[in-house]
Amino acid sequence: MKRQLWDISPAIHPAAPVFPGDTPYSQEWVASIGPGCPVNVSAIHLSPHVGAHADAPLHYDPQGAAIGMVDLDAFLGPCRVIHAIGCGPLIEWQHIEHAINASLPQRVLVRTYQQALAGWDPDLAAYAPETVQKLADLGVQLIGIDTASIDPASSKTLDSHMVIRQRNLRVLENLVLDDVAEGDYELIALPLKLTEADASPVRAILRALA
Repeated sequence: MKRQLWDISPAIHPAAPVFPGDTPYSQEWVASIGPGCPVNVSAIHLSPHVGAHADAPLHYDPQGAAIGMVDLDAFLGPCRVIHAIGCGPLIEWQHIEHAINASLPQRVLVRTYQQALAGWDPDLAAYAPETVQKLADLGVQLIGIDTASIDPASSKTLDSHMVIRQRNLRVLENLVLDDVAEGDYELIALPLKLTEADASPVRAILRALA
């Protein structure tokens, strides 16, 4: 029987929100079907942080690995979606502990929006660094969120990013979890093999467990 899929990636287009100052998506056609040309070919320009994306260690560590050098295991496998809708500026342990138990998978995605926003959110919810530490202590290898960052938009110290740097966790940001119930799924969100990039877009999906 075919297993149900949930596409948890936002659409990428010129109006897709980006972190202030970051490079938005743009596209131009460099070849068009017509006399003497059998194909359409385009060129795209964007920050690798547009849409659903995986941060590389290079994003928050000057000596960190580029995304193309990162092992893929964390981005594929069982995960748990936890709801902390309207939790406030930080996802504290009290907001997610109702879904934590001995069977916790190595991947945790947290939903904070009732409905994903169409534009930039300066008040986005982020992970409290202590929450990330506790998840790492339980064996979690990847954390995800439905906002643009695991740290507050105004943060200059990136405390939660520093935790994933220290604990060697992976991260997914800008997911869309509007239609996803709490529970366990299979996550598939593979980054591109960009050998010098600080992040990569992903086509993130969830699949019902067999």
